[in-house]
Amino acid sequence: QVQLVESGGGLVQAGGSLRLSCAASGGTFSNYVMTWFRQAPGKERDFVAAIRWRGGSTYYADSVKGRFTISRDNAKNTVYLQMNSLKPEDTGVYYCAARLSLTIATMPHEYAYWGQGTQVTVSS
Repeated sequence: QVQLVESGGGLVQAGGSLRLSCAASGGTFSNYVMTWFRQAPGKERDFVAAIRWRGGSTYYADSVKGRFTISRDNAKNTVYLQMNSLKPEDTGVYYCAARLSLTIATMPHEYAYWGQGTQVTVSS
């Protein structure tokens, strides 16, 4: 059974940085797409960034391009989200999700596996 465990959230001032981690286990992830979503209070869960485990190609939401970087460490089975120049509108619960496919998807219902989420709060 695939398990995803996020860590690294916290409280940061606007303009600051955080790095989120997603430790994956229970599967062979070379054929997976790994994705970060976020959900602000009272809003829907939105796509942030995705990476194909095989090859490492990446895809970003327009709102985070140039500020966030998604990467993976094959040896540690871990996916990271480096977040720089954080803004108050980046506040929310960040979720790691996995999809057994080589096609990147941006809708939450297309992902079968989810972590428990980690809170990111950016103060102004």
